[in-house]
Amino acid sequence: MAKTKNTKNKNVAESAAPRFDVIFNILASTITLLAIAWALDLPRTIGLVLVVQQYMVFAFGFALALVFLSCPANRNMTGQTRVTIPIYDILAAIISLAVCVWISIRFTQISEDVFFHLNEAFAASSILLVLIIEGLRRTVGWSLLSVALVFIVYGFFGHLIPGTFNGLYVEPRQLVAYLVLDLNAFVGVPLVVGSTIVVAFIFFGQVLKHTGGTLFFTDISIALMGGFRGGAAKIAIVASSLFGSVSGSAVSNVVSTGVITIPLMRKGGYSAQRSGAIEAVASTGGQLMPPVMGAAAFLMAENIQTPYSDVVLAALIPALLYYLAVFIQADLDAARTGAKPVPADQRPKAGKTFISGGHFLLSFVVLIVALFVFNQPPERAALYAAGVAAITGMVFGYDGKRMAPSLLWNAVRDTGFAVLDLLMIVAVAGFVIGVLQVSGLGFSLTNILIELAGDSVFLLLFITAFIGIVLGMGMPTLGVYVLLSALIAPTLVEAGFSLMASHMFVLYFGLLSMITPPIALAAFTAANLAKADPMKTGFEAVRYGWSAYIIPFIFIFAPELLFQGSAGLIAFTMVQTGFAVWLISVGASGYFRDHLRVIDRAGIILAGACLLLPASAMPSWAVWVNLAGLGLGLAVIALNFKKPGGGKLKQTA
Repeated sequence: MAKTKNTKNKNVAESAAPRFDVIFNILASTITLLAIAWALDLPRTIGLVLVVQQYMVFAFGFALALVFLSCPANRNMTGQTRVTIPIYDILAAIISLAVCVWISIRFTQISEDVFFHLNEAFAASSILLVLIIEGLRRTVGWSLLSVALVFIVYGFFGHLIPGTFNGLYVEPRQLVAYLVLDLNAFVGVPLVVGSTIVVAFIFFGQVLKHTGGTLFFTDISIALMGGFRGGAAKIAIVASSLFGSVSGSAVSNVVSTGVITIPLMRKGGYSAQRSGAIEAVASTGGQLMPPVMGAAAFLMAENIQTPYSDVVLAALIPALLYYLAVFIQADLDAARTGAKPVPADQRPKAGKTFISGGHFLLSFVVLIVALFVFNQPPERAALYAAGVAAITGMVFGYDGKRMAPSLLWNAVRDTGFAVLDLLMIVAVAGFVIGVLQVSGLGFSLTNILIELAGDSVFLLLFITAFIGIVLGMGMPTLGVYVLLSALIAPTLVEAGFSLMASHMFVLYFGLLSMITPPIALAAFTAANLAKADPMKTGFEAVRYGWSAYIIPFIFIFAPELLFQGSAGLIAFTMVQTGFAVWLISVGASGYFRDHLRVIDRAGIILAGACLLLPASAMPSWAVWVNLAGLGLGLAVIALNFKKPGGGKLKQTA
């Protein structure tokens, strides 16, 4: 299987010929340093007054130039050593940087009154538009580009389409200028968040990686979970949830932690496809886990105009339920198949590990305190956390090794390479959002989906979920959310659902594309590491991640799961849903204290499904369904409780 894009970007510096890698490293480092400077408000400190759009277009120019220099036009050669760089790539890089610098300098003049600078705006915007489209093709491929091109073409010709999809006419020069210079398009919220907050958090993740933080998370997970049956799978779940929240990509999370956890699971008795599936599901869930959620939380807060802390609280219970289902199934599958703990001689001591690397947790404390206590901007809070991680890494180190200053510079460089595809994605997503706004297509899509669903709210949700999975294929977390929040979330809001529930719903189903065949990048990447069949691994991942397909349908009707409502109702709904998740997970595993008969599995899954109905949002009969499910579930458990178990939860090696 081919390498994933994130892996390719990460390895560009190593694969470049010596005469090019210096240029690559300078460009990549500049992207990160500009984001750090902006987060620390250094331009204002030296008396340089800029609007954020000027900064981000300037920084974007370095990213676009680096794309043309480091990513070949032939995507099959991406990741290979570039012995020479074609003249057309050099020219494209120079033009990219030049046009972005020009737009940055002239932005306030031409954006405030495009009509009097239309030719200038059109010339600069048309060049940048074409370059960005090609940059996206080189970094991400045709998945998102195909969608974007459809929308851009619609922007020019939508007024010629009869019927429901008829769009407003916009003069071509004005349309091109709008797509690049308007705050609802390229220079809008997605690029602002991508070039500031996302860069800062990916830098934080890179610092953790280079200081040994990633290894610490894995080691402490092994120490805490390795002694239990199926300990290797539980290690993967814990380690991936810890690192996945800050990694910004489910695929990069798989690559970072899977190289350790997948071999451990294979040695512990898990099959290749099951090992890959567990790692893929655990890594994908990291993007749903507060406080960072792969940086999507910050963009969501901006989109729905709500405090970041509210988004974090809203995401907490669904994420815990997700991991509860994965953890239960991993444990019961271990009992059913006889998966052993990690041998004692391969497990680090928890106390020694914590003493050696516990200082890494201080950076997360700093992050949370800066965000929630001192109300610092997210990008600045991430830099504070990165600074603490770097200092403690240099002073204390980990596993007998201290971080050298050169590794901090490597983190700066690697961050620049890591954000290339993300910046291209949010840039093109800005074009899509711009077309939706200027043509009226966004309003039309909402009406079409509502009409298609008719009077059935459930059908609307199923259609929305399906579109979310399809459109999310092949994109990292932020790109998934940016696209779906513009295309689909407004439809759910128009149908009467809350802003928070609607945006969380589309985030979940966009991310499910990572584990849902036929294009399940996280599952396929994990399968590659496990030497397993990709499609079988994908379907196994769907079984482990089943709760993520169901829980969004629950919280969109029962906002108590999003921490909205009275404390008593929130607690009751959480316990009820948690018990339902436990029942269905037991049924999915086919094991309780012994192998379950088919009728028992069916009964316990039915019981869990009955308990999943949120009585607070349903007609009065839902209470009776809940009670029936509770009774059925307890009855099946009681009938199977006295059977001989698969052994104690904790086993010796």
